[in-house]
Amino acid sequence: MNFTISKMAFAVSLMASSFAFAAGGGGVVVDPGAMEGKHFDPKGQAPSSYTVDLQNNLRKTLPFEDKRDFEESKKGFIAAPTYKSIMADAGNVAWDMGSYDFLLQGKDFDSVHPSLQRQAILNMGYGLYEVVPEKIYQVRGFDLANISFIKTNTGWIVFDPLTAKETARAALELVNEKLGKRPVVAVVYSHSHGDHFGGVRGVVDEADVKSGKVKVIAPVGFMDHAVAENVYAGNAMTRRMYFQYGVLLPRSPFGHVDQAIGKNTAAGSLGLIEPNVYITQPFETMTVDGVEMEFQNTPGTEAPAEMNTYFPQFKAFWAAENITATIHNIYTLRGALVRDSLAWSKNINNALYRYGTQSEVMFASHSWPRWGNERIQEVMRTQRDSYAHLHNEVLHLANNGVTINEIQNVYKQPESLKTQWAAHSYHGSEEHNSRAVINRYLGYWDANPATLAPLSPRDSAPLYVEMMGGSSKILAKGRQLYKQGKYREAMEIVNKLVYAQPDNTAAKDLLADIFEQIGYQKESASMRNSFLGAAYELRHGMPSGASPKSNGPDMIKAMTTELWLNSLAISMDSKKATGMNFVINLDTPDNGEKFVIEMSNSTLTNIKGQQAKDPTLTITLNRSDLEQVMGGQTTFDRLLAEGKVKFVGDRKAFDQLKGTLTVFKPDFELMPGTKPKTAPQVQKTTRDPFEAQELAITAGE
Repeated sequence: MNFTISKMAFAVSLMASSFAFAAGGGGVVVDPGAMEGKHFDPKGQAPSSYTVDLQNNLRKTLPFEDKRDFEESKKGFIAAPTYKSIMADAGNVAWDMGSYDFLLQGKDFDSVHPSLQRQAILNMGYGLYEVVPEKIYQVRGFDLANISFIKTNTGWIVFDPLTAKETARAALELVNEKLGKRPVVAVVYSHSHGDHFGGVRGVVDEADVKSGKVKVIAPVGFMDHAVAENVYAGNAMTRRMYFQYGVLLPRSPFGHVDQAIGKNTAAGSLGLIEPNVYITQPFETMTVDGVEMEFQNTPGTEAPAEMNTYFPQFKAFWAAENITATIHNIYTLRGALVRDSLAWSKNINNALYRYGTQSEVMFASHSWPRWGNERIQEVMRTQRDSYAHLHNEVLHLANNGVTINEIQNVYKQPESLKTQWAAHSYHGSEEHNSRAVINRYLGYWDANPATLAPLSPRDSAPLYVEMMGGSSKILAKGRQLYKQGKYREAMEIVNKLVYAQPDNTAAKDLLADIFEQIGYQKESASMRNSFLGAAYELRHGMPSGASPKSNGPDMIKAMTTELWLNSLAISMDSKKATGMNFVINLDTPDNGEKFVIEMSNSTLTNIKGQQAKDPTLTITLNRSDLEQVMGGQTTFDRLLAEGKVKFVGDRKAFDQLKGTLTVFKPDFELMPGTKPKTAPQVQKTTRDPFEAQELAITAGE
């Protein structure tokens, strides 16, 4: 066996404990057998004859004769670095493009949807590329996103400095080596996801930003959304990430092949330098060191705060993450608020008529550029119509009675879109995006009272098993359906058995086999990873070891006090707060903020800008010292001993609050029967409950 399970568990544990940021998988899990096409898992199955037949039919029917994406992805190539891996400052491998080299053998893999394999190969672009002669350049393949460099009179404007300091620094070094060393005069964050700002400290110094020497430009609302989107459900998001991003899956034809908009996310040091320039208007023009830019704010599209950019001097349009080589997530499986597909379509339409009619090149924070006005308009219309059709057709069907539990089997793109690669869903999928549209407008309920407040799966499953005649009959029928290639039907009944009997290894192994074949057949990388990730955990259990740490000092500093207080209310165990009643005034003099925190009815609330007249306790400390508590560098008691915090009143209220707080850990099951019966022996660390919960950094969502 080329990749033992023990090695995999060790790699995952090491990945989780040795670096500060692990969004989107991050850690490198390499399979030495990938080049030989050997399955990394001793329980893994080869593609069935039904899966092989499906893939072969797709190879005949998909529009593979259209090779323009391959031509465009190679256009402007200047040089690749001599290395394929980049080390993180912490000592782990931050990036390893070579781990995906198995994709470059010229083989067709029956374990990968042919369209997804095509996308995975296109995303293997690695190195420095010229977008506009002597003016605009990109480094691709150094992280999930691209980093772009616009040549100014004296330096560079950097667009979207990747996830990690180390990969962004390596990209800047490559650019300066090949094109001549120039200072960075400005940085643009196109939007509020971590793979578009996290590497900023690899390209600029914060002192230069604070002095105004370097501009950091971002859309209005950027700082709020860069953190807020990942706080309240951050622990659950982190755990669910194991499925969407295939965190446990080795890079292999049977495992992780791609992340739709790039290969994966770098496992390095994420930072954040607060912007000193915000784009507040729908359209806003600015000239930086001789380069004119018009920014188009597009809130509520791929991110809550996002903006496109047009360069009139170069007739170049930067599409941020609003137009890439895939249909994106309207709902991201790891978890996030459902997006507005109609607003997304309309913002593309605005860009089409304002910039697309005159642009000669369109480039973005993922994928590759498109050249020529006709080609640019074609791609913009394709994506505009894809999001609009999704919105309109799903609601058309809903208004005819199709429910959220049926739409994924009813909604289909029109044939005219299916024949265009830019309308294919590698990040999103027609199945989960269509359900998201209904959820946005009508919610989760399908209007059948039986589903309004249903039994939990663990409670309903035993009833199904009993009525189906017991586990042996279900296993026999499940195996029959599996052998017939009826994987979804088999999944329906075997999943019930696994919930009813979480310790039934035969049932879990059969469900894993079913999930694996479904995963092989999925065009969406997120869907593929979810099925294959669940199969892995059913076979070998959920991961153990330390959880990824994402709360670096930059992210803590960016977290507002109100956001921290709101998250405390979520981490509070309300059962422990029974009968508690107190009022705490919180005062942070260095930034002038004041809050009232109240406990009543087993609920913790807060209000900004107020102070209670007769509080139980008043806590006074500087926000800068509070950040040390939030970041885990100190505690309230240490600050009390140092005279940096003052308690006036009854300390009992503070101690009561502390006693109710839970430290969340992403160690809960996603599939039944996958948590180890005996907890692994790990060194226990005591974490202060007032420390901010780990953020689920959004990357490429």
